[in-house]
Amino acid sequence: MKPAPRIVLVEPKDLVNIASTVRIAKNFGISELTLVNPREFDPYRIEGIAHSTSDLVERITFADTLDEALRDVTFAVALSARERTARRRSARPRDAAPELVARALDGPVALVAGREDAGLTNDELDRCQLIVAISTNPDHRSLNLAQAVAIMAYEVWVARGGDELPFKRPRRDAPPATKAELETLFSDWHTALDGLDFFKARLDSSVMRSFREMFFRADLDAREAALLRAVGLEVAHARGRTTAAARGAQEPE
Repeated sequence: MKPAPRIVLVEPKDLVNIASTVRIAKNFGISELTLVNPREFDPYRIEGIAHSTSDLVERITFADTLDEALRDVTFAVALSARERTARRRSARPRDAAPELVARALDGPVALVAGREDAGLTNDELDRCQLIVAISTNPDHRSLNLAQAVAIMAYEVWVARGGDELPFKRPRRDAPPATKAELETLFSDWHTALDGLDFFKARLDSSVMRSFREMFFRADLDAREAALLRAVGLEVAHARGRTTAAARGAQEPE
């Protein structure tokens, strides 16, 4: 997979946002996090909020200024929701992510996010080559810090090829159900439904045709067909036990 950016949080105030960012970084394969003058930092509490992240927490670095945090960075992207009068190069996350990933091939890159209440200053934005603005409802623009980081981290993950990873396969693979297995399934269910007097007011051939079509659309594998057949058999057996019990109750002692 292509290299990931570093996340830089400038003066985060809320430990929960730091922990959430740690969890987001783990979710989307980001291994570097730098904190610029955090108000508080407690590894134990962070790991308590963001479980199974001790390796990343141990690698967190600290800086006194944004310049220090970006000293070795070749390209920096800033998250900002504010309307600015200064002419700055801006983009949406989906457009910015591929460029950030491409730049990472040439050297370290960073995703920079500011304070929860005030974001990044103009001077801090001047340190970044690209401003990313996440489109939101104009009547309620502000996003939580960790939410904004999550949106951009996901877009970067996709640009790095994350969506190309295959879905996790089932724990047990099963081949498609054979014609013989399906016919046995239908036969056993016909017997079960007949035992319930289901066909008393219905044409059995029409019912079973619909039954077949439902399961054909489901494209059953062998394990699923066996499970459904077992259900049908149990229905028939339960009906038989109920009938036998009823007859026994009616017989004189």
